[in-house]
Amino acid sequence: MKLSVAIDGPAGAGKSTIAKMVGDRFNLMYINTGSMYRAITLSALEKSISYEDVDGLCELMNDLDMEFQNDELILNGENINNKLTLPDISANVSNYAAVLEVREKLVHLQRKMSEKYNVIMDGRDIGTVVLKDAPFKFYLTASPEERANRRYNELQRKNIDVNYDKILEEIKKRDYIDSHREINPLTKAEDAIEIDTTSMTVDEVVNVISKHISSNLDRIIIKRGNDIQ
Repeated sequence: MKLSVAIDGPAGAGKSTIAKMVGDRFNLMYINTGSMYRAITLSALEKSISYEDVDGLCELMNDLDMEFQNDELILNGENINNKLTLPDISANVSNYAAVLEVREKLVHLQRKMSEKYNVIMDGRDIGTVVLKDAPFKFYLTASPEERANRRYNELQRKNIDVNYDKILEEIKKRDYIDSHREINPLTKAEDAIEIDTTSMTVDEVVNVISKHISSNLDRIIIKRGNDIQ
């Protein structure tokens, strides 16, 4: 059985940056599940397929080939990472991610990856659905204002003209949609360690998570056998 680490939390909590750094420390393949939902959203918007058009989405997904290379998502042979954080994608991704058929398709892909590799995944339902048996689960959160500020600064660095108040409004809207959807809503797994990152640096969060993994890794390896390498 492979080693898996699950990191959940709302938009802007720092999941992607932190998961990638922890993955580097422990030689884990980083799977950004949120980028997979964003890729579906990007493709659907480009083809003018509404999130209400389930048949159209299913047909679209059948033609999509996703893989990760050096922590970046490749869609049908194209590196699309620079497109995934555009405001239009952020404003629409929760609606597409709430579609049952979309979630079933991507959860299946994510589980197959975890069966093949030692992974660290971040998203909204990793510890509760995708990797329910993961030995390490973390739930990252932060105030909406801090998360909006992080996203604002991220987009500013990319020279994208954005408005802080609009980003804050969208984050609160996404929080509501993600936590109230009928299918696999955003929630903290009972056995996950919650970390409020509002007043913490990235390195501080990474160190907290890494210390916990290091302290318990030998026990997990003994319990699960020698397949974790």
